[in-house]
Amino acid sequence: MPREIRANELSALKEIAEMLNTTNDMDQMLSEVLVKLLQVTGFTTGWIFMLDESMDSECVAAHGLPPALEADDRSAMCGEDCWCIERYRRNKLHHAVNTIECKRITYAIAEGLEEETHGISHHATVPLKAGRDKFGLLNVAEAGKECFTEDELALLQAVAYQIGTAVKRIRLYQAQEQNALHYSKLSNVIQRIHAIGVISELPIKAVKEIGNMFNWPHASLFIYENGELSLRAHYTEGEVHEEWKSLSIDDNGPISTSFRDNKLVIVSNAEHVSCPSLERVGIPLYSSAAAIPLRVRSRSIGVLFISSPIKGHFDEYHEDFMYSLGDHYTLCVENLRVYEQRRELARMEERNRMARDLHDSVIQKVFSLSFIAKGAETLLKDREAVVRESLKEIQQLSQETLKEMRTLIWQLHPAGLENGLLSALKQYGQSMDLTVYEQIRGLKQLPRAIEEALWRIGQEALNNVRKHAETDSVYVKLVRTENEAMLEVMDKGKGFAVENRKSGLTLGMLSMRERAEQLGGQFSLKSGVGQPTVITVQIPLEPYET
Repeated sequence: MPREIRANELSALKEIAEMLNTTNDMDQMLSEVLVKLLQVTGFTTGWIFMLDESMDSECVAAHGLPPALEADDRSAMCGEDCWCIERYRRNKLHHAVNTIECKRITYAIAEGLEEETHGISHHATVPLKAGRDKFGLLNVAEAGKECFTEDELALLQAVAYQIGTAVKRIRLYQAQEQNALHYSKLSNVIQRIHAIGVISELPIKAVKEIGNMFNWPHASLFIYENGELSLRAHYTEGEVHEEWKSLSIDDNGPISTSFRDNKLVIVSNAEHVSCPSLERVGIPLYSSAAAIPLRVRSRSIGVLFISSPIKGHFDEYHEDFMYSLGDHYTLCVENLRVYEQRRELARMEERNRMARDLHDSVIQKVFSLSFIAKGAETLLKDREAVVRESLKEIQQLSQETLKEMRTLIWQLHPAGLENGLLSALKQYGQSMDLTVYEQIRGLKQLPRAIEEALWRIGQEALNNVRKHAETDSVYVKLVRTENEAMLEVMDKGKGFAVENRKSGLTLGMLSMRERAEQLGGQFSLKSGVGQPTVITVQIPLEPYET
């Protein structure tokens, strides 16, 4: 190669290299470098195709195209694939080559545009790549030129390598910029989720914040309870719905896999996945999805599921980002539970204080009033009848007040709870004329917060038996293992259809569920017309062990 030609090539490469480093805008870079390449080489026409992971092609830059290829908004550049793209897709194109004939020009001629081709019939093509990464194709042509020299192909090869390196650099820059934007949004959504102050409102408000912040088409939240995955809330196209629908752990695609394996599952390019069980609970068809495990101390408690009809929608999100989103949700759950526990302990202390004050002051005074009235009645028994009757009425009202006050004090601070939860529940049931059959397994003392919660739940369950079951017998079982406490209250009364109540749980049922969930536990209700009604509460002991 003559020294002068070699110097010109090096100068051209230097100019192109300088241009490639002046911008991080992909479209601008490709357009400008193509113009520069044609200037320094003397070729008249050039175009660049980029291909994605699905091998779909797009003409992203072109300069000097003949009218035949510019016609109809460059329809020829978007139509039938030519030889170079076919070879690229089959991984048969590794370096700069001559093409035998441009199929796009052939297509234009077939459409009657032969005079509009400006004499272009062939082009050279070279893959754009950097290392093992492949991005697309660079094509150049010149009127009347049917073959490119080895030196020209070598120059194109060098330029294409520079372009490929610049594409990789810009994509890395864009990925970092996009990642920074994702984490900025993540920070915002975390702040908003942690601002939610009531644990029962967390699922529906969280999926709304997540869906809105990231503009994801769908987001849904599943929590594991009673051997199933319970859909608590889902967000679809800007609308959010609170749900209480259960799914089996198996056969729910990436949701089941994520929960079972306690790992992130990404679906990138599916053809509108259809899962009947998910469709039944309102989750739309999707082509891409991410199932994020909700983890507490390395165990999965549920799944955050996001999906989209667009392929590859979640590929740009790093695994750390996805895990962080799920972990912050569970952290918020744990924080709210601790907050609720502190509030419950404060309420317990206040109830105990009120019980002591009532017992030490009010009850004693009412008792003294009753005692004085009894004494006065004895002294005046043979005198004024009106006075005697008034004293008797005072004594009766005092006795009734004492009884009501003792009941109130007992509810504030149940007598017998110091002797054990089951003993207190049995005593409470007997006070309502219920026959309580108790069963206990495990002898360890329960943590105070759990014992108080189970007492309140059991109290409400016994109230329901007394009011609705039409039976005076109830079976209460308490099981205390190393890992959890379980309370079961069962009656063999008239029962009711549970499915008719799911959309409108009573205040008492919601209260029982919320008390269990505030401590990280699970609440279940089983019944049926003419069948036993069984309320079961399971609360983990691990966070409360000292």
